[in-house]
Amino acid sequence: MRMSLQQRLRACIAAPAYPWVTGGALTVASVAELIAFPGSVTTTVGVLVSSASLMWRRAFPPVAVLTVAAGLIGFAGDVNLYVSIMASGLTGCYTLGRNRVLHPAITVAGGALGALCVNLVHINTWAGMDLPVPALWEHDSPSLFAESFLLTVVVFGAVMMGDAVRSREETRDERVVAQAQLIAMERQQAAEAERAAIARELHDIVSHSVSMIAVQAESATYTSPGLTPEARDGFQQIAETARSSMAELRRLLGVLRTPQARGDETFAAPQPTLDRLADLVEQHRTVSGRAELRVTGARVALPAVWELAAYRIAQEALTNARKHAPGARTVVELDYGADRLLTLRIQDDGPGPGPGSASGAGHGLTGMRERAALVGGRLTTSTGPDGGFLVEAELPWGTT
Repeated sequence: MRMSLQQRLRACIAAPAYPWVTGGALTVASVAELIAFPGSVTTTVGVLVSSASLMWRRAFPPVAVLTVAAGLIGFAGDVNLYVSIMASGLTGCYTLGRNRVLHPAITVAGGALGALCVNLVHINTWAGMDLPVPALWEHDSPSLFAESFLLTVVVFGAVMMGDAVRSREETRDERVVAQAQLIAMERQQAAEAERAAIARELHDIVSHSVSMIAVQAESATYTSPGLTPEARDGFQQIAETARSSMAELRRLLGVLRTPQARGDETFAAPQPTLDRLADLVEQHRTVSGRAELRVTGARVALPAVWELAAYRIAQEALTNARKHAPGARTVVELDYGADRLLTLRIQDDGPGPGPGSASGAGHGLTGMRERAALVGGRLTTSTGPDGGFLVEAELPWGTT
């Protein structure tokens, strides 16, 4: 989108002061050099325009094209090379590369073409000064274009320097953005983990106690003979209050687990259960290519802590399989035992446990063991019957 003249003026005013200082200083130096060594009108105009235009290079980088062009025209108007032209030309080429006004290859090609035009003008000037200038078809004629070669090398160096600085700053900015995103993601994950930990503690401690209060108060009205109507109503009120507290507690646990704000409402997605185990295996199959889920026994609705522990153990085991045995065939077996024992096995046909894996030195295996112990179960890891790595968790749920 093109900027209006007013927007450009505002940009010029808002730009840092150093382009104005350096451009102004170079313009003053150009005037002093022209007074000391007067040149033709073309040279004078080219030198002044090339120097003065640098004051707008930060607010409007394309002006550097005028800087370089005026410098080449000023150099073509006289056989003498002014120091101010060299300084402004190099700065202009650097600005073009630094701001990527054009592709560096196009900028260098344009500079080489301009250098060739200046060289041809100087060749014509040398011929008019009765200097020994060889004809273009003579064997010494390539030396006539040494000026073009040198100018092209200078333009190439200045443009590439500006482009290198631009690339370095872009890489630095991308690294800063990536670090900020990583920090934000780590903070979010830490907050979610803390909320999940609080939810587990509330469920294990408060939920169990409140549910026991509700059950005991409800059963007291039937197991205690001779209760007065007032006492019976009191027990019923206790049971009703406990059930109401359980409902509020469940709502609070949902908010602590995975809150997602949408508009003015807050939706809480529950923690994953074994009903989502098939989706987890399908995700692993999509990435790894080979995975299978085997379920034995009738589906039993287990307490939320047991469901979450089994799901997370399977998730971590599949993650380890992808990490340490990529491409290996993985089998997830889930057994709802008749003796109220949930058995979970995850086995792959990879290279087997590495150093320290069987002893549980990794953080993932330690976390799986802690989850199993949280529900009174145990977890073992070993080499499978047919090789590979085997994770087996036994989670008793009959004591709930």
